[in-house]
Amino acid sequence: MPDVPGVDELERLAARSWQGLEQERYGDWLLRAGGGFTGRANSVLVVGDPAEDLPTAVATVTDWYSRRGLRPRAQLPMPDAAADAAFGAAGWVRDDDVLVLTAPLTGWAPPRTAVHLAPEPDAAWLAGYRYRGTPLPVVARGVLVSAPDPVFASIRCDPEPAPLAAVARGVVVDGWLVVTAVTVDEQYRRRGLATAVMAALGAWARSRGGHSCLLQVAADNAPALALYGRLGFTEHHRYHYRLGPVPAPAG
Repeated sequence: MPDVPGVDELERLAARSWQGLEQERYGDWLLRAGGGFTGRANSVLVVGDPAEDLPTAVATVTDWYSRRGLRPRAQLPMPDAAADAAFGAAGWVRDDDVLVLTAPLTGWAPPRTAVHLAPEPDAAWLAGYRYRGTPLPVVARGVLVSAPDPVFASIRCDPEPAPLAAVARGVVVDGWLVVTAVTVDEQYRRRGLATAVMAALGAWARSRGGHSCLLQVAADNAPALALYGRLGFTEHHRYHYRLGPVPAPAG
């Protein structure tokens, strides 16, 4: 595997794979808004330096999200302690850790189950992706297809109207496969389907020149961490969110 980039470079790379519907540069920081769907598409990515001093930057970010009716949110890859302290001093609350894992795209066995790959998510795929265990909002599709050339993997074990058994999404950015939205329907778990969609995405990425994979997973998601450990993933770094004040209702 080629040399793994540093934290800032890897975070910028990952941000290109999952974009807001609206994005704006603020110095080195990246403001993103996507109708409230997912933290990554609705947070300022705090890497590098903002356009103003840190206390002023926190106020500017607060205003940017509040004007869009969104709760201000900052994604803070560690170890940027100064920026984290500035948000904390302004009363932004800290959320749980998310691990950023990386692995080479080598040694993955071919999928044992047929995996369908498509350039866009159909209605069955969108129903199969249970973000935080809930159905997707209407705005979700726009966020999912906002990155260049995504691929949507799915496994069907039973004919319709049965739901898809598993889904996942992949995007290749500068040789890195960024995997998101890995979901296995509860009734189909413990059949190796998550491993199958990962293998299919890995083969697809290698055919496009991919050499490595990265993904994000909640620090307390033990089953996912066990799966990714078996595939050779190791922790690169962590990030967490800081949540600002809830915006006042319009009017």
